Amino acid sequence: MTRRSMTSADVRGKRVLCRVDFNVPLDGNTITDDTRIRAALPTINWLREHEAKVILCSHAGRPKGKVVESMRLRPAGERLAELIDVPVIIAPDVTGDALKATIAEMSDGDVLLLENLRFDPREEKNDPAMAKELADLADIYVNDAFGAAHRAHASTAGIADYLPAYLGLLMQKEVDSLGRLLDSPDRPFAAIIGGAKVSDKIAVLENLVSKVDHLLIGGGMANTFLLAQGKQIGKSLVEADKVDLANKIIADAEASGVTLHLPTDAIVAGDIKAEVGTVVSVDAIPADQAIFDIGPETAHAYADIILGMKTVLWNGPLGVAENPAFAGGTRSVAEAVGATDGFTVIGGGDSVAAIEKLGLADKIDHISTGGGASLELLEGKELPGIAAIPEE
Repeated sequence: MTRRSMTSADVRGKRVLCRVDFNVPLDGNTITDDTRIRAALPTINWLREHEAKVILCSHAGRPKGKVVESMRLRPAGERLAELIDVPVIIAPDVTGDALKATIAEMSDGDVLLLENLRFDPREEKNDPAMAKELADLADIYVNDAFGAAHRAHASTAGIADYLPAYLGLLMQKEVDSLGRLLDSPDRPFAAIIGGAKVSDKIAVLENLVSKVDHLLIGGGMANTFLLAQGKQIGKSLVEADKVDLANKIIADAEASGVTLHLPTDAIVAGDIKAEVGTVVSVDAIPADQAIFDIGPETAHAYADIILGMKTVLWNGPLGVAENPAFAGGTRSVAEAVGATDGFTVIGGGDSVAAIEKLGLADKIDHISTGGGASLELLEGKELPGIAAIPEE
């Protein structure tokens, strides 16, 4: 299913309301990571080059329908102005007559940023009145906020009832890249799924287990699978109530002809803050120790599999990567994903951070900008922000 792209729209001289994701981390008024702003630049620049009046809107944080000074969007607007090297009009409001008057004075190619959408309690309620007020500001709507595409809010879904609606370039790339994994992957296809808990990735595992050729499990969630196999895992983080689910995933993989890979060795320590760990077999985890990373044997085996793939999806760290003592497994996988000739997709903040820290981001075909949104798409769910855009 192909959704309508903004490249098919005549935007010249039109007011284009573009939903972006400028929910960036701040230290006071200083942006500590502008990745999401930079990700929106292709769409913003395309609209400017095609002489649209660009009206940007975004949320930031969770102000719960009230004005919170520390969550204003001015820092994002100022950073955007630096990146595109033109002034950005920073509006004090989300809707209203004063805002309409400001927009009426815009010239083609100008850029304006609305205030934090979530300062208005109607945004998260997908209130039709707010959606209509936002629509009244523009002639065309473009959704480029993949990170918020799994939310049915006024600015991500409701507004499409009132304006011609299109996908932005970033959204299009997300839909195409993640859709390719689910619908037409080049084979062999491996998914590396990490993170702390099976419960966080249940639906992803269940959906992928019939679509991949190899499923590589790591992180804390691997402990639950090891427990399901009857291993003694010491003091390791585990979801004992998810053992039956782990057994079901193992059985489903076997029934689907999918090779499921679990750690054969691990790095253990007595404490998550330990400065050094010990390598042991998963058959010999000390009772007073916990698993904090996959071991070198597992890391080498996983890397060999990844390097032989034509499609690779990676979501979630393989260990407690924020501690250098337990970052080796995640580093090995990151290097292998970066080195493979196959089509590579990475999602999840920790996985993305690992790739960027190692300077490998330019070697990845697609780095997803949406945490919850990418997971839900990989689960096979229809995202409201995408479903609201008409088919071509």
